[in-house]
Amino acid sequence: MMRSFRDAKLMARSLREAMAAKQVPLSHSETLEIVARQFGCDDWNVLAAKIGETAPDKPAEAVLLQMGIPILRIFDEAKAKEFYLDFLGFTLDWDHRFGPNMPLYMQVSRSGLQLHLSEHHGDASPGSTVFVWMEGVDFFHGELIGKRYAYSRPGIEEDGPGGRTLEVPDPFGNRIRFCEKRD
Repeated sequence: MMRSFRDAKLMARSLREAMAAKQVPLSHSETLEIVARQFGCDDWNVLAAKIGETAPDKPAEAVLLQMGIPILRIFDEAKAKEFYLDFLGFTLDWDHRFGPNMPLYMQVSRSGLQLHLSEHHGDASPGSTVFVWMEGVDFFHGELIGKRYAYSRPGIEEDGPGGRTLEVPDPFGNRIRFCEKRD
């Protein structure tokens, strides 16, 4: 678990106990000063002021956002699997239906990118675009062209916004823009 500056006193106590176990006596104030320097503060008083600035009812770590997962609308399970798994090389992580003959919801992934594909009419609008930063756009392009997929022969746009872009449309009107940053 990552500790924050609000845990400074606990960290100082742990440091003091660990050092005492090794016969290195440190005073309470010495360990507070060491912890303050670990957080980039000149001394304990500066760190203590910083701790006081944080509202106790809403710590800074109360909101931790992570990478989002795009949801793309699909209409046909077989076509979706043919495109995302066979052509793009994604792996099926899981799928879900609320019951027989109910719409499909599934997650596919490849090297850190996760996509949710949904047959549910309220989840996403057909014709969405997902922008993906990547490395190895030339290799990926060669891999796709080498599969000779009948419905897509994407090319690389050399001057795309941000870098070289390989835009791949899926069978449902969605587009994925794989972009490699310029040097």
